Amino acid sequence: MGPVNNTINNLTYLVITVCGGILIIKGFAGITVGVIFSFLLYMRNFTQPINNILNLFSTIQSALAGAERVFEVMDEEKEKDADNARDIQNIEGNVEIESVNFSYIPGKPVLKEATISAEKGQTIAIVGPTGAGKTTIINLLTRFYGIDDGAIYIDGQNINAITRKSLRQSISMVLQDTFLFSDTIRENIRYGKLTATDEEVEQAAKLAHAHDFIMQLPQGYDTILSDNGGNLSQGQRQLLSIARAMIAQSSVLILDEATSSIDTRTELIIQSALLKLMHGKTSFVIAHRLSTIKNADKIIVLDDGRVVETGTHNELLLSGGFYANLYNSQFKKGMAI
Repeated sequence: MGPVNNTINNLTYLVITVCGGILIIKGFAGITVGVIFSFLLYMRNFTQPINNILNLFSTIQSALAGAERVFEVMDEEKEKDADNARDIQNIEGNVEIESVNFSYIPGKPVLKEATISAEKGQTIAIVGPTGAGKTTIINLLTRFYGIDDGAIYIDGQNINAITRKSLRQSISMVLQDTFLFSDTIRENIRYGKLTATDEEVEQAAKLAHAHDFIMQLPQGYDTILSDNGGNLSQGQRQLLSIARAMIAQSSVLILDEATSSIDTRTELIIQSALLKLMHGKTSFVIAHRLSTIKNADKIIVLDDGRVVETGTHNELLLSGGFYANLYNSQFKKGMAI
């Protein structure tokens, strides 16, 4: 609309000057060059506010779209627990996912009769091609979505009978995308456990191999992070996320592609931190790099929303099935490079 309006304004100026020039040539009384110039100034003063509005039209549209989304969130109904829902505390970490069906869009199932079991302290790796439903299982376990059919149990209790707040406080997550706040490093780590002391924060950072790089920063633990930790590297942000998960001391741990976007050297450091974090916890690990989950107690292979294979790394390789094909294709690709 801005260019169209500018064109109309230029045509208007042209009409005023041409008509004014003709009137002057024909000798109309009172029509002088000063009069024509005054008309042009009037025209400019009249159109300038309109030009400013139209030049800001795209900005106004973006602002209205943003406001609409904000009000949609504000108007969204709060999550409600069942009337008889109760808090869960001191869970051991036994997880059962029984014949779960789920679809984001009705009629297009993402999970089909998915059954997974995890005992206390076990590491469960979930692998499969993109879109197989790996992250969906995590979303259902944390009750970000409700299942269509089946049931999920933690320590024998149906998660639908547990309050969302207590359930999520019992689960720690380290994701591929880190979430840090514009606050000090100390407070970002303490977010995992708001009552933690400074000593507990530093101890968690040491276990996560984050203490050394933190102490090299200008204010150490009191260094203010920019938006989402933009003044740190990806590996450093990931170490802070691991330290936050460590300080939470939850019984269930979820790792969703926690090392997929970092270099090999940093990955070795983070893997060492993750091993400490996973010790004694029931861990669900989602990974595309199959070399990182060789030592998992159980590997769940998903394809098109179904659990197609279950077993250890060696068992699945010997069976020569879907997992073996995935693993061998990555290995051959790596050798070719």
